Amino acid sequence: MTGTATGHREHRDGADWIVLERRFATGADDVWAALTDPERMRRWIGTWTGDPAEGHVTFRMLAEGDDVPAETMWIEECDPPHRLRLRSQVPGEDEVWRIEVDLVEREGGTTLRFAQDVPRPGFAESVGPGWEYYLDRLVTAETGGDVDALDFDTYYPALSGAYADPE
Repeated sequence: MTGTATGHREHRDGADWIVLERRFATGADDVWAALTDPERMRRWIGTWTGDPAEGHVTFRMLAEGDDVPAETMWIEECDPPHRLRLRSQVPGEDEVWRIEVDLVEREGGTTLRFAQDVPRPGFAESVGPGWEYYLDRLVTAETGGDVDALDFDTYYPALSGAYADPE
């Protein structure tokens, strides 16, 4: 949907993060459901199984094909409908990924603030455009559009430079 990067990089608590925002013309409860309900998530990114009360779920991305391995998402903080902090580790890799989602409802709409750490130099150049794509899919799904009309190739590598490591 965007021709330019909407996010930015932040350095906090000794780590580099990418941060993006999206605005929705609906309440925080509705946006929260789009982010956490397995069936609504299926429309834009993937789905999960398990019991969140156990502190983790198994998440599988569906938008990247059938051979993407499922990963465990540990729930570090869950304050519906305002804040969700997750931690994951891609199977077979050393890096731990941290994700934070904050929802702020104001004036008849909700702002989603998404952040993910980038544990290795060079990761932001693909992670940033990837989340631009997925968050645009979320907006498209929630506004009744066709998520399949979004083409990842218009995001990556075109938006990579905006997320490049600082010199």
